[in-house]
Amino acid sequence: MKELEYPFDGDRLLSKKKSIRRELLSQDTKFIEKKIAILGGSTTNDIKALLDLFLLNNGIKAEFYESEYNKYYEDAMFDAPKLVEFKPDIIFIHTTSVNIRNYPEIRDSAEEVEGKLASVYGEFEGMWEHLREKYGCPIIQNNMEYPNVRLLGNSDCVNTHGHVNFVNRLNAKFSEYAASHENFFIHDINYLAARIGLDTFFDPFYWYMYKYAVAVPAIPEFSYSLSHIIKAIYGKNKKAFVLDLDNTLWGGVVGDDGPENLEIGKETAEGEAFLAFQEYLKAHKDIGVLLNVSSKNEEENALAGLNHEEGALKPDDFTVIKANWEPKSINVETIAGELSLGADSFVFVDDNPAEREIVEANIKGIAVPAVTTPDKYMREIDRHGYFEVLKLSKDDLSRNEMYKANIRRAETLKTFTNYGDYLKSLEMKAVIRPFEPVYMARIAQLTNKSNQFNLTTRRYTQGEIEEAAKERLTFYGKLADKFGDNGVVTVAIGRVEDAVCHMELWLMSCRVLKRDMELALLDKIVHTCLEHGVREIRGYYYPTAKNAMVKEFYKELGFEKISEDAEGNTQWKLDISEGYTDKNKYIDVE
Repeated sequence: MKELEYPFDGDRLLSKKKSIRRELLSQDTKFIEKKIAILGGSTTNDIKALLDLFLLNNGIKAEFYESEYNKYYEDAMFDAPKLVEFKPDIIFIHTTSVNIRNYPEIRDSAEEVEGKLASVYGEFEGMWEHLREKYGCPIIQNNMEYPNVRLLGNSDCVNTHGHVNFVNRLNAKFSEYAASHENFFIHDINYLAARIGLDTFFDPFYWYMYKYAVAVPAIPEFSYSLSHIIKAIYGKNKKAFVLDLDNTLWGGVVGDDGPENLEIGKETAEGEAFLAFQEYLKAHKDIGVLLNVSSKNEEENALAGLNHEEGALKPDDFTVIKANWEPKSINVETIAGELSLGADSFVFVDDNPAEREIVEANIKGIAVPAVTTPDKYMREIDRHGYFEVLKLSKDDLSRNEMYKANIRRAETLKTFTNYGDYLKSLEMKAVIRPFEPVYMARIAQLTNKSNQFNLTTRRYTQGEIEEAAKERLTFYGKLADKFGDNGVVTVAIGRVEDAVCHMELWLMSCRVLKRDMELALLDKIVHTCLEHGVREIRGYYYPTAKNAMVKEFYKELGFEKISEDAEGNTQWKLDISEGYTDKNKYIDVE
């Protein structure tokens, strides 16, 4: 819904939140359902209401638990029965600077200030540790915004007694904890308050009258920011850009003006703005976001523009470049197909409103920010939170090279007339093992991102993955070949009961489709099952809008269908009691 995208009208969202919610729920959306506990140090009802809207707009239907006013610590530490019964999927701790109970005083000694810092932080750390042990779910914690006034003026940030100094040191401790603990995330309200203004973020009137630590006008921005973390946890981030060129990555039209006359570089204000935007996009490439081009241009001209000596982006920085005269919506669909991604995984950036409208009208779910002038491009895209980073993995850092290697594989395939010969030529090697601690975060990430090749589309937090490793048969698979290492690309979880293994999860990254990795994994699953006395494997397929490609997956592996309901949910079985013949022929499994 456009009115829930940046820049939104916060006042309208607050006044029309009930009708907007009804409209969101009436849409043809298959939501994932999650339970979110809000443990608040101040009034949270409007935060919850706006967060609900932003999550629904991202396909997440939340059920909420709210602590009573300022009872966050008691609920967390003393296992409030209603919270225990609620069994949250995420816990959000909404505390702000007003909840710091022991600020330094001017007469305190240096040792007393240190003691107060240790005491305040220790209370939070003790709470986090207890919640992690008790619930095993992701925890989101606000850091602290700066206090509304400064007793010591500018030296408040320097003097050990200053409250600004105290908040800075406390926030640093929060950050250190987040960096060293999985499934713990900081909601950076210190940055948010600075961006929108402290006087907007905290208004004494709302605090004294209603105990709103976040002033009502700031709540929409606050909830929107918080929603970015939650949608990222559940795999709702975008994955790639599709970028126009003329007047988007540089000023001017390369085909008319010539590459030498483009506005790019530090010679002019406009050229510097375009250069900064290119540098911003290139930084996204470094965190695993794929860069692609769709430009109405001759390819020769497009490449000449991208090779401009003053530009930050070069042709090699892009995964796919489509420079032609096709409708851009067609190009986006083609790029999606070549990368084996859903078209709704993309952010389309074009300075032309008409092109934006056509793409948005023809591709469901694609993000199309309304960019205005080059000096504002970065801000207008950044505020959307399309690519919220929770944690950078090795796979994230090398994702662009993985997709480029896939393109080289596709080019190699064209030289073969026999597909088996092609697979053999790849010299594939795989590692298939039970879940290991080093890959827990990546495995959880895969369960929340993979949609097309995901039989049951179950989503797992890292804590749930760690529990599965203790209680289930678990498998992760890595695949490499002569073109490169794809990293962790497949995951399966089986529950053994009465000599039957029920496959609760089976997914694979679309990067490795049609390379027989599923056969190598099936072989491993069967042999592991036989070692555990299993005689039958049950597979389950639950249809979604995206996973139709695996509807007949179990049939193709030799399973027998034993049931199908009116909604298309199917159950399959494979009898392994009388032996099994390996199906994998082309992958060397360690």
